[in-house]
Amino acid sequence: MSQDTIIRPAEKSDAAELAILVDISSHGFASWFWYGAVLDGTKETAFEQGRCFMRSDTLAAAWKDASVAMVGDEIAGVIIGHPIEPSIMDEKAPHPVVEPILELQKTIAGHWFIDSLGVYRHQRGKGLGKRLLAHEIARGGERPVSLITESDNETALGLYKSNGFSEVMRRPAVPLSENGKQHDWVLLTRSAA
Repeated sequence: MSQDTIIRPAEKSDAAELAILVDISSHGFASWFWYGAVLDGTKETAFEQGRCFMRSDTLAAAWKDASVAMVGDEIAGVIIGHPIEPSIMDEKAPHPVVEPILELQKTIAGHWFIDSLGVYRHQRGKGLGKRLLAHEIARGGERPVSLITESDNETALGLYKSNGFSEVMRRPAVPLSENGKQHDWVLLTRSAA
């Protein structure tokens, strides 16, 4: 990896790029979800909603919880992590596709949660994902660190398992459309660093 690769806290002005990388991380799930703002007439595009979300000073998993990998002057990847607060037990899923994810998150109140890890395709294979993951594990401090990924994402599962994460449980995903792919959401956890 080149000497000019650094990991830094995200800035509010990075919000549009964060939205793109979160959508890459989620394989389009984020933009599907954000499209609700287009349907209700409050935004022109899903990414406008994603940018607004990422610019929030108060929402979990927005810019304040993000770190970016810089390769030269380019944001090459993102990782977003935050604690799962006990108040999650009172949350209701805003849409049926979110129910299995929320159900898994409710089992890890008190853990540090890695919400997103995404790297642009042209920057992959350079160890950025591993570096971002190590950075976020360190941010978790004395807490167990957990994350949720798709059962068919072999690359992600390999990365997480090779960095001390073990599968805890899984729940069937609700497909985004009639012809949507069938997979499970997999909860992985590792003990505190």
